[in-house]
Amino acid sequence: SELFPGTPIQMCLFHQKATVRRYITTKPKTDCGKAIKELMAEMKDLSEIVFFDRLKAIKENYSDFLKERNPNRQFMHRTLRSAIRSLTTNLPYLYTWKRYPDLAIPNTTNSCDGSFAHWKTKVKLHRGLKKHRKTKMISYLLKNS
Repeated sequence: SELFPGTPIQMCLFHQKATVRRYITTKPKTDCGKAIKELMAEMKDLSEIVFFDRLKAIKENYSDFLKERNPNRQFMHRTLRSAIRSLTTNLPYLYTWKRYPDLAIPNTTNSCDGSFAHWKTKVKLHRGLKKHRKTKMISYLLKNS
């Protein structure tokens, strides 16, 4: 947003889900973890307001649970707290694709990821290139794709 002010930015929903999945695991044991997992499963189908309200409800319902500390005064449920913090931080960027339907912004970076893999393979074929030549090559690949 600092580099391109005024340009809408979309966070990849797949990568956001993967981040949360790493924090809560695929089979969460706590009710809070299960609630987050359920919210993430419906993420694509929900509107931004409904998603925000449900996330807010999870925070409120489990606030005491998330504030629990161990005898060393460290938070006991750090990964759940991290999952919620990640969602809260990235929320402004998760539904850009719905806010600007006329721009046809994809909600994932699948097309970019496929291109990057292709370009990386081409760059790897030319091992030993000096940095400025590698930069030239990448610039050429970006312009001609």
